[in-house]
Amino acid sequence: MITAALSLGAGLIVWAALHFTAPKLWSSRETTLKALVNPSNFDSDRWQAAIDKVKADRLDPSNAALTVPSELQHYQERHWFLAAQVAEVKKQQIQTCQDFVDLAAMLQREEMVPVPAVTDDYVLMGVGAKADDGPFDKYEDDQPIPLYDEAQLRDEYARLESLRGSALNSKSSSDWSKSRDHAKSPQQRSAGKQTTPVADEKTILDRYYNDPATRERLFADYNSLQELARNFRGRAYDLQNSDDRQALKMLMLSSLRPEALKVLEEIAKDYRIQYDRPLPVSSLVRPEQYQHTLRRFNRNATMIDIAPHSTGLAFDIDYRYMSVGEQNYLMAELARLKDAGRIEVIRERNANYHVFAFLEGVRPSDDLIAASLADAGAVPDEAEDNNKQTTKAAPARKTTTEKSGKSIRRAKR
Repeated sequence: MITAALSLGAGLIVWAALHFTAPKLWSSRETTLKALVNPSNFDSDRWQAAIDKVKADRLDPSNAALTVPSELQHYQERHWFLAAQVAEVKKQQIQTCQDFVDLAAMLQREEMVPVPAVTDDYVLMGVGAKADDGPFDKYEDDQPIPLYDEAQLRDEYARLESLRGSALNSKSSSDWSKSRDHAKSPQQRSAGKQTTPVADEKTILDRYYNDPATRERLFADYNSLQELARNFRGRAYDLQNSDDRQALKMLMLSSLRPEALKVLEEIAKDYRIQYDRPLPVSSLVRPEQYQHTLRRFNRNATMIDIAPHSTGLAFDIDYRYMSVGEQNYLMAELARLKDAGRIEVIRERNANYHVFAFLEGVRPSDDLIAASLADAGAVPDEAEDNNKQTTKAAPARKTTTEKSGKSIRRAKR
């Protein structure tokens, strides 16, 4: 029964992510993926009912003003918000996810746990929707390194040699620009990505696989992914199948550290009790490699070395469909948790509350936060000045009040 429930939840997450946010480019693939996870095998109606509740029109006759507490605003030192999260990583020596290989290992060690697509208290909206169907890579120094087992590596070298021979025989330079299946997915090609010359592909393979220690490590990384794929959330995934790869990536991105999930559940329960609506959650863990992909679509996807979402302690709450009253209530709850030292939080202008849960429910010291400013993107002089002060910067402005322009807030589609 437990296995069946996990399998149903896994299928629901993949279908939900595509159903809610899939761009037009994916429209032809959506049918394939729906067939892959077979929505008839799970209660997709429950997820859809939750989404309908989230997006439903609100009656707000009070004409209330939107009041953003100082706790959810930017600090005078604009890097302090990120520095607080970086400081927690240093304090707790938290491992971050560079790629799906790291995430797979953390899931196997249960340092990350799966998050259901829908519960009575919250619903995932578009989590993992930008995951592609390309093969898994190891991501190091902003360089994707293709992953193989021993047999696949031999086949890849043979394929490259065959292409090289064909190019020499035909004296055609076009053959040197053919992309390998491993590196480019149909989505990436349709999006106009440049292909990699055969010589460059071989250079990458030689660089990483000619060294015995590195080669064995990469083989181990591939085996780790294979092990997870054999049985993840109730079903198996074929890493040689593009649809399976995309489905697996989406499901892996629907994960958090247990400590962060506990905070999410607490916030969601309070919100649901107050308004009889599930809390909409739009982002969970995001490995550094996925963060780079997301940056093309979301300017708030942080590009510092220690990105908060790569820790598995951060999640985003979507407020686009909430009434002013709902937002004021939720922001007051988030401010209370921040004042208690349990979270860092900010109201982002792109319709999200970014929440970061401190691992032990204790905020890092101001000294450690100040010492982390440079890692959070502050220029050296700015970071040095704050290290000398070692005092928390005050919010940039007092509580913000915005007048609601409508007595009835209509859901944005």
